[in-house]
Amino acid sequence: MSGAVIHGEGLGKRYRRGLQVDDGLRHSLEALLRSPIAALRRKREETFWALKDVSLEVKEGEVLGLIGRNGAGKTTLLKILSRITRPTTGWAEIHGRVGSLLEVGTGFHPELTGRENIFLNGAILGMSRVEIKGKFDEIVAFSEVEKFLDTPVKRYSSGMYVRLAFAVAAHLEPEILIVDEVLAVGDVQFQKKCLGKMQQVSTTGRTVLFVSHNMAAIESLCTVGVYLKQGKVCGFGGIADVMAAYLATARNPNGDLLKHRLDRDGAGAVRMTRIWIETKGKAVDHVASGNDVAIAIEYEATEADRLNNVRVSVAVRTAHEQTLFLCSSEIISPQKRNCPPRGIVRCLVPHLPLSGGRYILFAYFEVDGVAQDSVTNAAVLDVEDGDFYGSGKLYPPGWQGQGVLVPQHWTWPDMTSI
Repeated sequence: MSGAVIHGEGLGKRYRRGLQVDDGLRHSLEALLRSPIAALRRKREETFWALKDVSLEVKEGEVLGLIGRNGAGKTTLLKILSRITRPTTGWAEIHGRVGSLLEVGTGFHPELTGRENIFLNGAILGMSRVEIKGKFDEIVAFSEVEKFLDTPVKRYSSGMYVRLAFAVAAHLEPEILIVDEVLAVGDVQFQKKCLGKMQQVSTTGRTVLFVSHNMAAIESLCTVGVYLKQGKVCGFGGIADVMAAYLATARNPNGDLLKHRLDRDGAGAVRMTRIWIETKGKAVDHVASGNDVAIAIEYEATEADRLNNVRVSVAVRTAHEQTLFLCSSEIISPQKRNCPPRGIVRCLVPHLPLSGGRYILFAYFEVDGVAQDSVTNAAVLDVEDGDFYGSGKLYPPGWQGQGVLVPQHWTWPDMTSI
């Protein structure tokens, strides 16, 4: 590692919103006649900060992952670092040629063909025509748009556009490669191909800035991370620590409504009042595949001093009510537990075996052989794709699915017998 190739201090970006569009002279005269004072009064401009006081440093060869919810300021930060927009406050120094892919159409002229845009982008990066020609065949092969190379890119589908744009950005040897969530436009196989290329780029000492909601991709590709929330930095450092901070941002609001639900069964002497998900002892609203999680269930009894022979179960189901697996205190320990009249029980699930998606929790509470409370859709469990297998992959190229992941080990025939 050498010195910093990107250094930003106090970066902020302010935008205006809610401004009225000028409807012309007639509208202005009518407004003036209706209320002269109001028409002449200057309208207040509503502003908001998409980015506020962001400072960061990225070293040569690092792969930085930008994490945060939609509207957190990730794309705004990338646009500032790509010199697409100017910051309202602060400054940034970038040392090296920047290749960026922020949205479909970035850097391409719609009237030019794919071939012409390759040379145009290379010229923008400061490359000679000879240098671009040396990379041309590799770009075309990677993008898989050879048949449409002499077609204006305005006629490309979004997937073709992204394939060519990424191929150009990654192969024309920028010192800094900036890629936004735009890769989600492509198919699964091409996404994996792009991730592999970015990994290859980083091994050559070049720097990569990557935005994605795919936690498996972030975890396997990035070495450092920045967590943005409402335009501010909430975490900066090693990617594992930043991901943990992101996943612990908020609580699942759906479980908080459980106390007031009427669509439930059971005798009712005990009620489950709240359900939420925890990682590392903190309540979260979503988790990643392979993380250790706990399902926490808060309960309270109406009259009893103690609860005898308690059994609690939680079933994890798909949105179509297909049960994937069951967590039950009875199958782990045949001895039923006695509990106080109110409290919290937790079911610990190590190495969560679920791929990305939304799952539904069914919850059941039994005391002394009598079902006291049962709620079908007690809460939701939102899962992000994580690095479950430690390989950066959950599925082979082209496979799309949702559900249970299983630990596995493969054995291979001995080559000495050949």
